[in-house]
Amino acid sequence: MALFYIKAFHLIGAVAWFAGLFYLVRMFVYHTEADQKPEHLRQPFKEQFGLMEWRAYKIICNPAMMLTWACGLSMTFLNPGYWQMGWFHVKFSIIILLTIYHLWCKRIIIRLEKGEKPFDSFQFRLLNELPTIFLVSIVLLGVLKDMLNFLYAFGGVLAFGVLLFFFAKAYKKRREG
Repeated sequence: MALFYIKAFHLIGAVAWFAGLFYLVRMFVYHTEADQKPEHLRQPFKEQFGLMEWRAYKIICNPAMMLTWACGLSMTFLNPGYWQMGWFHVKFSIIILLTIYHLWCKRIIIRLEKGEKPFDSFQFRLLNELPTIFLVSIVLLGVLKDMLNFLYAFGGVLAFGVLLFFFAKAYKKRREG
C-alpha cells in the first residue's frame, strides 16, 4: 500500500514541478519584455519579475523537484526491478536532463538579475516549450514501457514540435514584416 502513496506523491510532485517550470520561464519572457516599457517603469517591473522568479523557483520548483526525486527513488528501492528495464534507464536519463534544465533556469534568474539578456522574449517562449518535450517523453515511457512504441510516439511529438517551431518563426517574421 505504501508504494501507491509514494507513486501518488511522485506524480503530484512531477505535476507541480512542471507547472513551476512553465510559470518560471514565462516570467523570463515578461522580464525581458520589461525593456519595452517606458523608462520609469522598467526597473520596477524587472525587480518585481525577479522577485516572482525567485519565489517560483524556491517555493514551487525546488520542493516539487525534491518530492519527485525522493518519491521516485523510493519507488526504485521498493521495486529494484525497475533498474533492470531498458525504458526506465531512458526515463531516468530524461529526468536527469530535466534536473539540469531546472538548475539552468536558476542561472538564468541570476543573469537576468544582473541585467544580462541571455535570450530575447521569442527565444524564451521557445525555451518554455522544452519542458513539454520532457513531459511527453516521461509520460510516454512511463505508460508505454516499450522502446519501439516510445520511439514512434516520441518521433511524432518531436516532428510536431519542429513544425510548431517553424510556424512560430514564420508568424513572428510575418508580424514584424
